[in-house]
Amino acid sequence: MATLLLGINHNTASIAIREKVAFAPELMREALKQACDSAELGELAILSTCNRTELYCVPSHLAESEGQRQDIEKAVLSWLANYHQLDSDELKNCVYTYWDEDAVRHVMKVASGLDSMVLGEPQILGQIKSAYAVAKEAGSVDSHLHRIFEDTFTVAKKVRTDTAIGENPVSVAFAAVTLAQRIFEDISKASVLMIGAGRTIELVVQHLRQANVAKIVVANRTLTHALELKEKYGVDEVLLSDIPEQLINADIVVSSTASQLPILGKGAVENALKIRKHRPIFMVDLAVPRDIEPEVGDLADIYLYSVDDLKEVIDSNVQSRQTAAAEAEHIIEKGVLDFQHKQRSLNIVSSLKAYRDKAESIRDTELKKALKSLEKGESAEDVLANMARLLTNKLIHSPSVQMKKASAEGREELVELAQVLFELNNKETNIKK
Repeated sequence: MATLLLGINHNTASIAIREKVAFAPELMREALKQACDSAELGELAILSTCNRTELYCVPSHLAESEGQRQDIEKAVLSWLANYHQLDSDELKNCVYTYWDEDAVRHVMKVASGLDSMVLGEPQILGQIKSAYAVAKEAGSVDSHLHRIFEDTFTVAKKVRTDTAIGENPVSVAFAAVTLAQRIFEDISKASVLMIGAGRTIELVVQHLRQANVAKIVVANRTLTHALELKEKYGVDEVLLSDIPEQLINADIVVSSTASQLPILGKGAVENALKIRKHRPIFMVDLAVPRDIEPEVGDLADIYLYSVDDLKEVIDSNVQSRQTAAAEAEHIIEKGVLDFQHKQRSLNIVSSLKAYRDKAESIRDTELKKALKSLEKGESAEDVLANMARLLTNKLIHSPSVQMKKASAEGREELVELAQVLFELNNKETNIKK
């Protein structure tokens, strides 16, 4: 069964492009259904994060020839562009595609953190598990993708437990706090406003607390998750509507929400700066699509960084993970081989069943004839001998015809394969028989 992975990530596209192809979580189920119908996919899961959007596809029709595969790639890309109201040409140079074992290898690398902006970052595994769960709930995942994801999770877990890939705290959250520490002489005295209350924001809060930052305010659409952070880390909680007021006291702003539209605009920031008497604000926007309007960065007293701007900070902190990454590559390669072996075993099951069904049908037919002959009073010895002869002739008829045909056509590889399948070169076996 064919597998296509079509994606776009931080290595192939800027944040301006990535945010255009991000999927809103609340619309994912409908998107999965539309894609399956439009691109004729039998199975589909979609991963959408700040650094990548990837579609894991199982075509519902043949994908054996290069032409067939190109047609499928075009159909999936066309749907992706149409869904986000983009021109296919705008995405064409940004996407990458992998088929079959290369697709499996890629998703295993992604889940293990080897394809992340932050080498070895742990969040991506949870995000893939979430994408898989959503696709299962939507009914767009069947046995093939199920096997791929289950093997992927096993490999990613082994990478985490058997290598040092995740030992040092290197993440976009860690990078954001590291950058803030470079800018502020004493970050512990800074007032921080966090926008959002998801996992990334929680990681930032953890690192800020480790840096002894005392004043942290979390603004969120609802107070439920903000209150959870308050209970864990002692932060203050406010609603998004309170952001303009909170900006006045904020020295650092870190934002990471799933909003499809900017939450913080240039006007609100300008007003805050006037009241602050132009004391600068350090801002980090970790969201895709972006939470903070890019024009905010044009203001003289604002230092605005996007997730792409953190790459330099991240690169300087990943050297210790390079050796672990090489070890992880070996684990992944073994995972790919194991998946291929299981897949090949599954592929032969239907053929073996058909072969057995055919043999049993011949057996049943000859058995009925033999029983009728016995009912007529014929010799049991003659009946059994005749049944054995007819069974043998019928069972070897088709293989014999095909072997003669292969030999006549010079297809020696098939003749050699038949000799292996039927153990024709095993002299010891032949003597025993």
